[in-house]
Amino acid sequence: MSSSSVEDIPDQCKDLFTQDGVLLKACIGRSINELNCIGMLCIVQNADGTKCIEWRPNDLITIDSDTQDQEWAVVNTIGRRQRTLSGNMTSDYATARARIIRIPIDDLKTFRVSRNNQQMQFSTKPGVWQMSFYFQHGNAEIFVAYLKNHVKTAKTRHDRNTYVIVEPNTETQVLNRSFAELDIFTENPTDVVWSLVSNLRQRPYETTMEAFSKLTDIVYFGNEALNGKRDVSEEVADLLTKSMSAMEDATTVAKSDEYEVISVKPTLPPRPCIPRGTPLSTEKWEGLQDTEGRVTEVDGVKQLIFRGGVAHSIRHSVWKYLLDYHPWSMSHSEIKNLQRRKTEEYFSMKLQWRSMTEGQEARFSEYRDRKSLVEKDVNRTDRTHPFFAGDNNPNLVVLQDILMTYVMYNFDLGYVQGMSDILAPLLLLLGNEVDSFWCFAGFMERIAPNFDMDQAGMKQQLLHLQQLLTFASPELAQHLSQKDSGNMYFCFRWLLVWFKREFSYRDIMRLWEVLWTGLPCANFHLLICVAILDAEKDILISKDYGFTEILKHVNDLSMRLEVDKILSTAEGIYHQIVSAPHLTDQIRVIIGLPTVGCPPQSDGSQSDEESLSQMRSEAPSHSGNGPTMAPTVNGYTRI
Repeated sequence: MSSSSVEDIPDQCKDLFTQDGVLLKACIGRSINELNCIGMLCIVQNADGTKCIEWRPNDLITIDSDTQDQEWAVVNTIGRRQRTLSGNMTSDYATARARIIRIPIDDLKTFRVSRNNQQMQFSTKPGVWQMSFYFQHGNAEIFVAYLKNHVKTAKTRHDRNTYVIVEPNTETQVLNRSFAELDIFTENPTDVVWSLVSNLRQRPYETTMEAFSKLTDIVYFGNEALNGKRDVSEEVADLLTKSMSAMEDATTVAKSDEYEVISVKPTLPPRPCIPRGTPLSTEKWEGLQDTEGRVTEVDGVKQLIFRGGVAHSIRHSVWKYLLDYHPWSMSHSEIKNLQRRKTEEYFSMKLQWRSMTEGQEARFSEYRDRKSLVEKDVNRTDRTHPFFAGDNNPNLVVLQDILMTYVMYNFDLGYVQGMSDILAPLLLLLGNEVDSFWCFAGFMERIAPNFDMDQAGMKQQLLHLQQLLTFASPELAQHLSQKDSGNMYFCFRWLLVWFKREFSYRDIMRLWEVLWTGLPCANFHLLICVAILDAEKDILISKDYGFTEILKHVNDLSMRLEVDKILSTAEGIYHQIVSAPHLTDQIRVIIGLPTVGCPPQSDGSQSDEESLSQMRSEAPSHSGNGPTMAPTVNGYTRI
């Protein structure tokens, strides 16, 4: 570990991965005043090719990001909060930079992750945890997944949350030297060996095996063992060149007098066609409750909603459960008592801002700014819809009252532009001010990171979206990257307000209630993005759209998207991903699957692959691009 000075830190380095919201909890050699500071944990590649783990305080990030924010502002069309900077902020760049902590990955020996994924400890010396970091969002497993791309790890026997770094064995080190001496590759020989070893385990191509055989001869017997054959470097180079060129095509057969090699690029399984089901009806909804009104089959209800949504006539009831306003286990009488308490609580909070005097408001700039922002947004929210149209519309007054009360309910978050878009459909459906508020509060619990002041939540989602698209549609991802759109900024609006501006009120209600079920995986809303982009793939590539054209094309999709088709496509892409034999831990983490090496399910439930297999076996024959799922099969459990 190093607690670097300014001179120690390379000027030319590349961030391979960054994660926001990480606090420095403990570090040997650091004063107490430097602890409990929030910052960013990164994996960095230095100019000399070495890599390190680096923690940077937010003070430095704010200074460094001035120029980056200009680029980010291109997509930040929904404004920012103005907020006073932390008292820890300093204008002394050198002082902030000196607080950076760097751990050369070559020196890393052990790291540990807490069970709740909120804390990580690192050690470069056996038996001593030299530093500890706290992850505010409880997502340390994401950092672990990326770190595993750069080091080989193994879990210790006595503690399955502790990882030790596995050093390359002697044979691998000799192979490294052999590659270097042969000068076959221009990249780091260590990376080449690990890559070939990985390929050998996963896809034992004859060509690669023969190349390793030649190298083993060199390691153990020297050039003399080849009995006067032509120069070893030439032969091994030929073999490896043939192997690598064979991998360039999806399916290529390379023949010679002595061997035949078949190489196949990693591809996704065929995409299943999964028709949408019928909405949850009044009869089924009532049938899934006991005589006192408790919902007895919560998972079954969610599965039915995921398959077909909710009948409009019962949405006003079902949404209160989906948004955690009404607990599923409560009876009708208990819910009445709950509503009475929630009504009193709501009006108590409303009174707090309604009773504020002009003098108080004049001395409370942050409240005053938020109130002004709410008023401006309310007056331009869905004014073309009949429910909000016209002057002196009482529904606009209720919309404003709910948003102002939410400022008092969650003053840390307050109000951010875009929240009125989230509330409007809820108020339209529910009508009641109190019910709309508590459902809005429940919705905001799910998407609050979208409105982080530093936009860390949005940046992370855009990164995850880019990674999912690269895995599911590499050709499109490559095209976007070549057109300066690989950062996915053009999807910013989709994610910020959960597609509210892309669909009609009827369709957004259907999409939201499906997403609220949390099925079939975490971050399914990102697969919705992938599905939309997949449908536009041919246009974007064939017309060779650049950054500006891509942004315009995506914006023009508003109100032209078919929600059921997109949901069906997104579910099909999900099943493609989970069935892929080359599924990586990086993607597993994003969609909420256990990473490789985690214990299997012990509750007797089916895995996603088993569910998909069952759906395929029960589905009728279909002559399209992939198997079709019977509408009566929900993919998880029969109702």
